[in-house]
Amino acid sequence: MSIKTLAIAAAVGSLLTMGAVDTAAAGEKADKEKCYGVAAAGKNDCAANGHSCAGQSKMDMDPTEWKYVPKGECEKMGGKTAPAKKM
Repeated sequence: MSIKTLAIAAAVGSLLTMGAVDTAAAGEKADKEKCYGVAAAGKNDCAANGHSCAGQSKMDMDPTEWKYVPKGECEKMGGKTAPAKKM
């Protein structure tokens, strides 16, 4: 095989591997839901309240911050599946 053929094969293999990882991550999120009001300070899963992403919440159980939890568990934990309305 030539170097060009090997490079193309490696690139295609890398793309296929990345696709498999993305599919697995999507499958993991499919059995979870965003749960608002249950995240401890610094333990939120992503952006809200003017900050850019995970781990930046300032207070425990902020009703506008969320965390992924198993589907059907949010209300049992005292949270809500929709964000609190801003005042």
